[in-house]
Amino acid sequence: MAIASVIKYEGDNSTFIWKHPREDFKIGTQLIVHESQEAVFFMDGQALDLFGAGRHTLQTENLPLIGKYLDRNFDEKTAFHCEVYYINKVEQMAIRWGTDSKVEFMEPTYKFPIQIGASGEMSLRADDSRKLLIKLAGTEKALNQQKIVQSFRAILMTRVKTYFASLIKEKHISVFEIDEHLEEISDELKAKLSVDFKDYGVALEKFFVTTVVKPDGEPEYEKFKSLHFRQYADIAEAKLQQQLGIIDAETKAQRTIIESKATAQKREQEGYTYQQERGFDVAQDVAKNEASGQFTNMGVGLGTMTGVGGVIGGVVGGAVGGAFASTESQSGAKCAKCGTALPQNAKFCLECGEKVVSVGTVVCPACGKTVLKGKFCPECGYKFESSVCPKCGTAVPNGAKFCLECGEKF
Repeated sequence: MAIASVIKYEGDNSTFIWKHPREDFKIGTQLIVHESQEAVFFMDGQALDLFGAGRHTLQTENLPLIGKYLDRNFDEKTAFHCEVYYINKVEQMAIRWGTDSKVEFMEPTYKFPIQIGASGEMSLRADDSRKLLIKLAGTEKALNQQKIVQSFRAILMTRVKTYFASLIKEKHISVFEIDEHLEEISDELKAKLSVDFKDYGVALEKFFVTTVVKPDGEPEYEKFKSLHFRQYADIAEAKLQQQLGIIDAETKAQRTIIESKATAQKREQEGYTYQQERGFDVAQDVAKNEASGQFTNMGVGLGTMTGVGGVIGGVVGGAVGGAFASTESQSGAKCAKCGTALPQNAKFCLECGEKVVSVGTVVCPACGKTVLKGKFCPECGYKFESSVCPKCGTAVPNGAKFCLECGEKF
């Protein structure tokens, strides 16, 4: 007859607590405990020792609480009643839960009474072996998922309904947007329920609300549902219009930038600047005003074009000259043939077409009039003592062979 035996776990992973069928085993028995397990040694109905992973030989030295009983000789018969319970500490997942009736509360957004149901999954793990064994298992030979869910059913139904309704009210979560908050609701419920499970030696590792059953088809619910999504659609449309407006503004801005770059590139290729282009526009406007007889703008036009002529140079020189041929200030000189007043630096008389032989003006010492430079004053006939340079109009002494101003040879 064997004086020792081997005790090991023979349950499955859906079991939380499993009692080994062998009892009243003898000293020297081998106790095998896996990494994911713990074993509780009972003697005469009392949980005495707790064993972790490994091989354990049941001797006096590793059973200190019952050592005093082992010192007696009982003729190979046990002097005590002993049992071993295995506690499976692996995390057991995908344990289904669900409310047995609907949760009734006042919808926080639209203030109408509503009833909804909830269901999901959770994962549990044995946390305190002694507490779980004593408070839940008792003398049961096994405690599996089905039995532990049944044991916690009353707690789940009461706590979930209460916490669920108060959480929706506290967070002001609309029933029509509740699916967006399932993760938040799950975390909140897990935190509240963990205390209840821990009191029985069970750790609530995960808790998920996966489904919320709404009263689809009920007239009042459908009425508020239609109202909610219509408002949501209006808000979405307004945001879309705003986004389209922003996109349109950005497109216009980009188009303006592209056109500006193209214009700048054109100016660079044709050799003029923005200021020169503006000056040319002013010249065109002045020319139009002159052609239509709007001489009231001449003061502004002449002042502006004084700087334009030097800036735009050869680009708009012809246009400026044409625009101001008849609008420049009068010099006081007169045509030698018909006596018509001539503009400064005019080469032909605007009245009779007589060619002006020389350029420039002088003040006649006889009559005091400013006249075109020449040998005689066209006003009084005074003969100037010196002639003038045909090139620059500067008065030169009689008999001079070169102009004292420009060096022109006579």
